[in-house]
Amino acid sequence: MRRLFHLMLAPSSRLARIIVAEKRIACDFRLAENATSHLPLLIEDEGMQRAGLWAIIDHLEGTYPERPLTPEDPEARAESLRWLDWAMGSFQAQVTEKIVYEKATQRFTGAPARRVPDMNTIRIGRAALAEALTEIGSATERNGNIASRECSLGDLALAAHLSALDYFGEVPWPDFPPAAEWYLRIKSRPSFRSLLADRVPGQPPTPTYAELDF
Repeated sequence: MRRLFHLMLAPSSRLARIIVAEKRIACDFRLAENATSHLPLLIEDEGMQRAGLWAIIDHLEGTYPERPLTPEDPEARAESLRWLDWAMGSFQAQVTEKIVYEKATQRFTGAPARRVPDMNTIRIGRAALAEALTEIGSATERNGNIASRECSLGDLALAAHLSALDYFGEVPWPDFPPAAEWYLRIKSRPSFRSLLADRVPGQPPTPTYAELDF
């Protein structure tokens, strides 16, 4: 059986889980024992390994092209990949690391060793999140989804981050209706089911985390 070793609240791991599910391939998702190892890690049936998000994306997109996760149109494809880069770069640093990594332990994020959450850091992350939600909402109003009418890697990457934030009730959805409407569509996809079943011991999610409505 194909295996994916992951960290429950790390966006790169969550995105890898979503992509595997979008490709509709059988896979056993396993929590990694060593949070500091190179994750996520995909091990195919024959033992071939792909370590890290980018290697996994390249492998799955090349091996299972019948369900592509980037648009065929070159401009839409470039835009989708731009959003993917932004999600895993700037958004990760400015929002996710300042909120999720402050609230969750290293075991589930791979962040540095746990300390008392810094509320100033969390407030900075919340301000950056509000700006990002405005930008996300504008993009979805223009395009239907983030980069085009089709759901693509850009959408899935941002949703991976937002789902981790939403676990802690950190996304003010009522203040950003376009972004909320878009996220509900992504959240309703079958590929999201395993994420919505996540439960961190001692840190249950917000009551609306797994609901397909706000």
